[in-house]
Amino acid sequence: MRVLVIGRSGGIAGAVADGIRAAGGTVVLAGRNQDEHVDLTDEGSIAALAERVGNVDHVVSTASARARGTAADLDRDAVRASFDVKVIGSILLARHFAPRLPRTGSFVFLSGASARRVVPGMLAVGATNAAVDAVTRSLAVELAPIRVNAVSPGTVDTGAYDALGAERKAALFASREATSPAGRVGRADEIAGAVLFLLTNGFTTGVTLGVDGGEVLV
Repeated sequence: MRVLVIGRSGGIAGAVADGIRAAGGTVVLAGRNQDEHVDLTDEGSIAALAERVGNVDHVVSTASARARGTAADLDRDAVRASFDVKVIGSILLARHFAPRLPRTGSFVFLSGASARRVVPGMLAVGATNAAVDAVTRSLAVELAPIRVNAVSPGTVDTGAYDALGAERKAALFASREATSPAGRVGRADEIAGAVLFLLTNGFTTGVTLGVDGGEVLV
């Protein structure tokens, strides 16, 4: 299988790419700083990527633009960017790549546990992820038999939390470890394993697969 993976070179995107290669697949990596450049906030950029890449079997997008903060301090532009990348970007990827996928192909997007678990300061992130879940279900019907699914990670140890600073990141992880039924935060390879399942299971579509250590339960 030939899979387009969109996101940062490390973290979840890197783990997904490694998992696909280990399964015998071929990966095309795209992102703002990848060999194949794409800006998911720019439809022209997505269309150009589709022309360059051509036909693929699957498309995986791990891209995000997080907008943390409460309603009192959220930046409007940051909220727009969050929706542009994960929600509108997913729709535009479907528009430009669905004609290039086989009937057995699929899209996998990344949602997040904040869509189901309310955490102060994660208002815009949660709203964005909930919208991704809705887009996933709708596209699964619109694009059928092409499959459309999402993976909803919990707290995963990637560079996504580095912006909090070392002290706040450590405190967040300690809090999750203390309350999560799994007793720890997740690893990028565990999210990648879920993505690979959705790419290869031909009878799964319209699903948001939670890989969150049970943190949405508490």
